[in-house]
Amino acid sequence: MNPRQARILVVDDAATVRMYHRKLLGDTGWHTDEALNGVEALERVHAQDEDTAYDLYVVDVNMPRMDGYSFVRELRKLDARHQAPVVMVSTEAGPHDASRALDAGANCYLVKPARPADMVLTAALLLGDAATALRAAEGTMKGARA
Repeated sequence: MNPRQARILVVDDAATVRMYHRKLLGDTGWHTDEALNGVEALERVHAQDEDTAYDLYVVDVNMPRMDGYSFVRELRKLDARHQAPVVMVSTEAGPHDASRALDAGANCYLVKPARPADMVLTAALLLGDAATALRAAEGTMKGARA
């Protein structure tokens, strides 16, 4: 798959955060979907077939019904087609928070509000999209500065 056409699921209970992440990641050319919590995210994951499986998950920690840690643990129990990288994003900024995310199965941890360039760079690196990663690292992406 061309990384520019990657499919990303943004999971966050805050509508403004979902909108921000969808805009930021969508501006790169990646396709984004959203879920309000871990339960809804798992429903979306189970609805995917081989051709539409997600390539990356951007997941909040604190959500009702199922938090981000529980979602990632459940995700990691699923078959190989759903085993895409996970970026956890939270206002929780302690070192134990990042460790807990990694222990649950996340690939990396960003503290909210994540700088646009950091979010795009992290996503691009996890997706293997070298061109977008380079633009984000150089600060040349529209909206990816700050």
